[in-house]
Amino acid sequence: MLMAEQPIKTMFYTALWRQLGAATDMLENALLACPASLWRERLWSASPPAGFPPQFAEFWYVTFHTLVFFDLHVSGVPEEEFAPPAPFAQGELDSVEALPERPYTREELHAYLVATRQKCHTRLLQLSDEQESQAVSYPWSGGQLISYLELQLYTLRHVQEHAAQLSLFLGQHGVPGEALDWVPQAGEERGS
Repeated sequence: MLMAEQPIKTMFYTALWRQLGAATDMLENALLACPASLWRERLWSASPPAGFPPQFAEFWYVTFHTLVFFDLHVSGVPEEEFAPPAPFAQGELDSVEALPERPYTREELHAYLVATRQKCHTRLLQLSDEQESQAVSYPWSGGQLISYLELQLYTLRHVQEHAAQLSLFLGQHGVPGEALDWVPQAGEERGS
């Protein structure tokens, strides 16, 4: 029976990777298409949710927010055990997305995207049974445990939501549609 289950598990995680990778590719398209003139512009005028900094609606910060939570969720650890890599980790963090002293650059965020995309690809396609059944709780889950599998589905939705917001914003500001093309499915790996 295990032999019959293995191909289904492999197919599922391959499909999950292709869709999460595609959402990440769309985020990358928006990141790379953003002109310098829009880097610090706000995507929406509404005040940020409680607990978020005033810069939350700026293009660069929405990208950073998306990437830091993508990294956290791919890691599958509680927030208090997670720190993003340099230059994003800043000593004692009170939040996984502490406000930096300056906006991050396109190059910094792109490098983070590429590294986290690779981490996701490797982790999903080499996931052990133990890692797969790992459960963790986050503030947004209301204290309930969430499985690693559900966490990745949540992450897919989160990355796609913000990639779409960024793409819409760029399109509304004259960035050509071909720079923001829909990505139906990620391949095994993508050059940076």
